[in-house]
Amino acid sequence: MQKYFFLTRVNVKFPGNTYTLFYTPKGVLPYSKDRRILYNPSYLCFMHLAETSLTKRDIRKLKPDELKKFFVEHGDKPFRAIQVDEWLWKKSAKSFDQMTNLSVATRELLKEHFAINHVHVDKMQRSTDGTIKNAVILHDGLIVESVLIPAEKRITACVSSQVGCSLACKFCATAKLKRQRNLSADEIYDQVVAIKEQAELFFNRPLTNIVFMGMGEPLLNYANVTAAIEKVTSPKGLGMAMKRITVSTVGVAKMIIKMADDGVKFNLAVSLHAALDKTRSSIMPINDSNPLSELADALRYWYHKTKRKVTYEYVVWKGINDSEEHALALLKFCKVIPSKVNLIEYNPIGDEEFQQADDKVLNMYMDLLEKNGITTRIRKSRGKDIDAACGQLANKN
Repeated sequence: MQKYFFLTRVNVKFPGNTYTLFYTPKGVLPYSKDRRILYNPSYLCFMHLAETSLTKRDIRKLKPDELKKFFVEHGDKPFRAIQVDEWLWKKSAKSFDQMTNLSVATRELLKEHFAINHVHVDKMQRSTDGTIKNAVILHDGLIVESVLIPAEKRITACVSSQVGCSLACKFCATAKLKRQRNLSADEIYDQVVAIKEQAELFFNRPLTNIVFMGMGEPLLNYANVTAAIEKVTSPKGLGMAMKRITVSTVGVAKMIIKMADDGVKFNLAVSLHAALDKTRSSIMPINDSNPLSELADALRYWYHKTKRKVTYEYVVWKGINDSEEHALALLKFCKVIPSKVNLIEYNPIGDEEFQQADDKVLNMYMDLLEKNGITTRIRKSRGKDIDAACGQLANKN
C-alpha cells in the first residue's frame, strides 16, 4: 500500500539567496509542486538538515585528537571519538540522532557544540539512458553538480572539485561560471556518498568508480581533493580502491610533478584536445602558462616515479583539430610516456564555434593511433538530454 504524507514549507535564507525546503518527519525533501511525495524510508533525499549550521563548527573539521580532547573535557570517554568517527566517515551519518550507539545525552552534547554541514541534493534529473545529474546545494547556499553514470559493468560517480572554474576553456560550459571557491574535502566526499546511495537505491548495485571530471580543476584544489580521496578509500571510510579513482586535469605541470612526488595511487587523465601549442592555446588558455613541452616534462616525471600510464581525453572539432597534422601531433605526444586515448564525443554548449567532427575524421584518428600501438576508444556521451555530459555542467537546471 502506498503511503503519503504532507509537508511543512520553510524558507531558509543563505547569503544572497533564499531556498524553499519542505520538512517531514524524516527530514528535508526537495520541492514538490503538489506538496505530496511518495514515502520511501531509504530515499536519499531525507537529508536530516537539522544540524546544518553556518555558525557552529562542523564536527568533521576536527582531528581525531581534538575530538578525543572534547569528550574528555566534557567528562566522557575518549573512545567516543572513535565511535563518532565511524558514524561520520564509514556510515556517512548526516545527523547526530543517527548515532544510536551514543547515549541521548552525548548526542545532545554534540548538537549543542557542533554541526554536520553535509551537502543536500536539491534537484535530481534522470536521462533516458539512465544517467542521473544532481544539483547539490552546499551549506553556504552555493551549488555544484555531480553525475551518476551507469554502465553494464560499472557505476561511475563524476564529482566536482570547485564551485565554477577559473581556467576559461572555450568549449566547456563550467568555464562560463565564475570560480567562487574550492570545495572542502567533506563536500567532495558527500557527493560520492550521495551517488553511492543513488546507485544502491535506483540500480541495486554498488558504486564502482569515481572520476574527478565535474566542475572545476582538481589540481587547483589539490589538498582537499586528496584528503577526500583518502576518506573515500580508507578502511575507516568508504573503503573504495585507489585504482577505481581517476583525477582529470587540464595539465597543471607543477601539480602533476607534486602528485608524483607524493606517490599518489589514483589514476591520472589529461584533458588534452590538441597537441599543437597554437591550437591548444586558442581553446585552452592554460596552455600559455603550461605549454605542451612543460606538460610533457611533467608527464615524463610522473611515469618515472609511478610507472603508470596516463589517459588523454581528446575531442575532435570541425575546423579546429580535424586535420591529419593534428592527428600526427597527438600520436607523437602519446609516445612521450605510455598512454591511452579517449576520443570523446563533443557535447554542445550553445557555441557555434565548436562542432563535432565527422565520423570519418574520428576513424582516421583511431586508425592512426591503433596502428601505432596506442590503445584508443571512442567514448559516447551519456546524459546529453539533461546537460549532464562531459563539458556541459553549468548549473543550468
